Amino acid sequence: MRIALIDAPLGVGAGTSGTHLGPAAIHATGLAERLRALGHHVLSPLQLNVPEVPTGAFGDPQLRYLSEVLSGAQTIADAIAVIPPETAVVTLGGDHSMTLGTVTGVAQRLAPQRPGLLWVDAHGDFNTDKTSPSGNIHGMSLAALVGEGDERLVTLGGLSPKVNAANVVIFGARSLDDQPTKAQDERRLLRKHGVHVFTMRTIDELGVVAAARQAIALATQGGAPLHVSYDIDSVDPNEAPGTGTRVPGGLTYREARLLMELIAESGALRSLDLVEVNPTLDQAGKTSQLAATLICAAFGATLF
Repeated sequence: MRIALIDAPLGVGAGTSGTHLGPAAIHATGLAERLRALGHHVLSPLQLNVPEVPTGAFGDPQLRYLSEVLSGAQTIADAIAVIPPETAVVTLGGDHSMTLGTVTGVAQRLAPQRPGLLWVDAHGDFNTDKTSPSGNIHGMSLAALVGEGDERLVTLGGLSPKVNAANVVIFGARSLDDQPTKAQDERRLLRKHGVHVFTMRTIDELGVVAAARQAIALATQGGAPLHVSYDIDSVDPNEAPGTGTRVPGGLTYREARLLMELIAESGALRSLDLVEVNPTLDQAGKTSQLAATLICAAFGATLF
């Protein structure tokens, strides 16, 4: 398979600095060489010039660093949109606001078809400027891709929605915002749009193999090409300490890798982004190594 690697160190959408260092840390594990050893043709990494760290006032407290996020996301979308559809795209972040750009670019290169989206994350990232408790845009990205939220985020790239909610699956959720005092909150918005949510309880009850296969089937129903957006905080903090929004009770190392192996077996994967690796919080590169291992598993690496 031909694989394009893109470095998108967009780091202004999160509340904790350091994700802009993620791509370099993942490359340091020998990612490209490991993918080539699997028989893939890996293009030289494309390094994008995007806002890495805050350079001024954050502006609207409910849409922190909006102009920087929009600028970075548009740069990412433009880079991906021109990559031939037969080339798989792997984008390294960066915080999860960068997925506004990756999924927009993927949707543009596949148009008029829409991608199916498997969102592997401890969080829903389905807040808006009206519901977010922090104002950090990395917690609004999925909502905007489905067409919910501030118009400037929703209409990025002139395409809305970027994905059909029926083909959106959150996998590994264990921290969804619930604000009973508000007319809308993250949980209500997810239900409103009919997004499929596989919480850790669901995964525990079904078992990771059955849950993963169901999730992949839902994301790809109707023949939708699969885009995987993998937030490393979906993995338990004991396995992935190098990230800014750690939540206990996540996927184990083996469950996380098995999910990616099943994605590879599905044959549906066309693009992937891996986000929220923060080397400044890591322990001896443990999280960066895991990130590279998961990417390789999604492209065919097995234990035997």
